Amino acid sequence: MKRTISAMVGKGSVNHNSRKFNAKNTDPERTHLNISFCNENIRTVYHELFDEAQKRFNEKQTRSDRCIDDYYEKIRSGKQEKPFHELILQIGNCDDTAVGTETADKATEALREYFNGFQERNPHLRVFSAHLHLDEHTPHIHIDFVPFTTGSKRGLDTRVSLKQALLQQGFKGDGKRDNEWNRWVQSEKEVLAAVMERYGFEWEQKGTHEEHLSDYDYKKKMRAAEVAELTEKVAVLKEKVADQQGNFKEMESRILNYGKGEKSLDDLKKELDTSPDYALPEPQGLMTTKSYKAKFAEPLIKKLKKLVLTVLARYFEMADNYYRLNNTNGRFYRENERLERDNEYLTAKNAELQEENQQLRAENKEFAFLRKMFGGERIDNLMDEARELQHQKQKRNKSYERG
Repeated sequence: MKRTISAMVGKGSVNHNSRKFNAKNTDPERTHLNISFCNENIRTVYHELFDEAQKRFNEKQTRSDRCIDDYYEKIRSGKQEKPFHELILQIGNCDDTAVGTETADKATEALREYFNGFQERNPHLRVFSAHLHLDEHTPHIHIDFVPFTTGSKRGLDTRVSLKQALLQQGFKGDGKRDNEWNRWVQSEKEVLAAVMERYGFEWEQKGTHEEHLSDYDYKKKMRAAEVAELTEKVAVLKEKVADQQGNFKEMESRILNYGKGEKSLDDLKKELDTSPDYALPEPQGLMTTKSYKAKFAEPLIKKLKKLVLTVLARYFEMADNYYRLNNTNGRFYRENERLERDNEYLTAKNAELQEENQQLRAENKEFAFLRKMFGGERIDNLMDEARELQHQKQKRNKSYERG
């Protein structure tokens, strides 16, 4: 028997998934049938994954304001990465795999077997919450995980990053539509399809790489992926800007040291002119030239030699600082201006995509309303017919152009 596989990005409501509260689309009388694979505290998972990396990062910092006190709070309150991600997988739909039927029971077992190998297949996606729901229309599973990458060259050496986690698992994208997330989801669908075969199911693919999802859902996912990618680029730029600001502070310190060096030389000059330590006294009585030389002249010469060495050392230090300041000052400011321009562009692009994503969400609600009113299968058939008409129209246009 043929069944579709639905793969959706979840909202990540852990309390809802674990049924600490029931939504309108659930049947509380069937909630006891749900299967809870795991339900760990996300803060505990963050301590497990990142505490040692956070400690190593803080030990390297020379500025206290760059140290991280709580990595989970940094990620949760920031805009660079989501604290965790959720994947929802469903076999069939409410018309052909409704809960309470023998088909739904087989789908449940297939989903259970599929999840048992999930963590081993995905070593960089730390699962902390997973629930198989049987108190809604169709069996489906929610999998919440923290994506992490190791060996990072920026920030913590082990840090949160969906893109890098998937790259380390071998999923490299090739464009906005063919990104790491879509390649990974397709791979997971294929794993589930292989499991389904052992329970008598055949994967029904509808001719697109986003089976059983509306076009609006697909576009929304594309925009979300683009937003995530741009957000990560903005984060990299912000960190570079922060490093540049650190360099500016170092330059400022050099300038102050340069000024201090000039003052020290002035003080030495005054000391030479006024201090009795650097003046030869008049000969005393019948003191011989030899004794005068041994008692006064030679000690003074030693002091002067030591002073000359000190002056030379300070001079070369100041000259080196002056050279480095002139050499790097212009480069730092040019680089900072470029980073700020890139940051402004990516921030604007990010805002534009987020606005488009909001619009797609609104359109998706309208589409979901149509599916609810007229039935999912009927809407799917209408979509297939519309695509076929569009395809025929394009073929006619091409034929007309060739004629």
